[in-house]
Amino acid sequence: MTTFHAVVWMDHSQAHVLMFDREHVDAQRVKARQQHTPKHGHVGADKDFFKAIAASLEGVSEVLLTGPANAKIEFRDWCKHNAHAVDKAVVDVVNSDHPTDAQLVAMARQYFLKYDQQAGDPTQR
Repeated sequence: MTTFHAVVWMDHSQAHVLMFDREHVDAQRVKARQQHTPKHGHVGADKDFFKAIAASLEGVSEVLLTGPANAKIEFRDWCKHNAHAVDKAVVDVVNSDHPTDAQLVAMARQYFLKYDQQAGDPTQR
């Protein structure tokens, strides 16, 4: 499915990748190999996990990253060096708790409506 928008909710153990257009939603889940949390509570970046997320976003023009912790920021930073097309597609990084997939798509549709309206106005760039 070729889509224009995607929202990725992620933490260090999994990612919900939701690609959508006006009528369709394609949902994928990507699981990280590392499922345990060390004593200090921080899980390091899983490069294979990030590669799988980036691969699932191939061809998407605009991506909104969201989630409760730092994984989304670590993924964005990883993309800057390893997945340039995804890096260019990331329009924002937003904190969120644990919404359902339907809530994520609704939030992303609202976000992209506002983003696309501003992108059409050169004074907003």
